[in-house]
Amino acid sequence: MPQLTWLTADSATFPPPERAMAEPNGLLAAGGDLTPARLLQAYRQGIFPWFAPGQPILWWCPDPRTVVRPADLHVSRSMRKVLKQGRLRVAFDRNFPAVISACAAPRAGASGTWITPKMQDAYIELHRLGHAHSVEVYQDDELVGGLYGIALGRVFFGESMFSRVDNASKVAFISLVRQLEAWGFALIDCQMPTEHLFSLGASSMPRAEFCAELARLCPPNSSSAWGAEQP
Repeated sequence: MPQLTWLTADSATFPPPERAMAEPNGLLAAGGDLTPARLLQAYRQGIFPWFAPGQPILWWCPDPRTVVRPADLHVSRSMRKVLKQGRLRVAFDRNFPAVISACAAPRAGASGTWITPKMQDAYIELHRLGHAHSVEVYQDDELVGGLYGIALGRVFFGESMFSRVDNASKVAFISLVRQLEAWGFALIDCQMPTEHLFSLGASSMPRAEFCAELARLCPPNSSSAWGAEQP
């Protein structure tokens, strides 16, 4: 039976993802820290942090994984109308701190958020270093939706999204996927399954296949395709 691995501040590596627990699905390790080096190492191996206030840092790699290949994006007829209206305007990396703060706001009926101040600080630092990115959706001059995640190699690892008006998060996601395809990205990691994501073209991928894709698309020291011009 797989056992939880405890990381220390000087633990250099994560255990192999296949050692993750089946219940809860994907729990692999606990402890460590949220330094840029550790976070980037985790994402390249398909591992991400997710923990509640008062818990140690928990690291996950669930099986299967929810992913979107850009070519598989599904845009419904109603969403095509919303996009054509131009009522919601999209920008990239204009205000990362505001986006992650909005994503951290507790949802209706929830008692707290997993995007703690410690997590926010860690990802804002990754944004400063050029690894974390945001998509903002504006109605007039008001931020009404968006998402953020990590770009490594030709993979975008989505973390969270928010919406203050109807369809804002969908507009953010659709705009992101279209732009990622133009930049040559091959895969978008959505982590956990939701009906919202499946309606947009997401599918499930076995963990072993997902990790093999990461080894091919975002090997160590690979540069990000974010913002890359395609021939």
